[in-house]
Amino acid sequence: MNILGIDFGTKNIGLAWVDTGIGAVLPYGRITNKEKGKRNIELVELIKGENIDKVVIGLPMGLDGSENVNTNRVHAFAKELEPEIGMPVEFVNEMFSSQMGDRMEGGVSRDEKAAMVILEDYLAGKNSKFKH
Repeated sequence: MNILGIDFGTKNIGLAWVDTGIGAVLPYGRITNKEKGKRNIELVELIKGENIDKVVIGLPMGLDGSENVNTNRVHAFAKELEPEIGMPVEFVNEMFSSQMGDRMEGGVSRDEKAAMVILEDYLAGKNSKFKH
């Protein structure tokens, strides 16, 4: 199963990928969070072209577990994306994913590292998973 992890930021969207048969989470690039039509076309093409079976998006929650403006922004993005990719997305609490990504070695972007942390957490079942 091919799973795409997404760190949805206001400037960039970090991507990570895993083939669960192999098990290694890999960075998969970054998309500039530009005009949503162009951004969504690029994501849909990637998801369909790479035969992605599941999409996992980091969900920014408050320290107390409450939703906030950023949570609502991510939910709106997922709601736009789901009909275009023909599958529901799943969410993982992304608390501290960027900070954890900052501690990772390697020459990829902070956005990709955060997406890798989100995907690793999803696979490990560390955080609550939410279907949209």
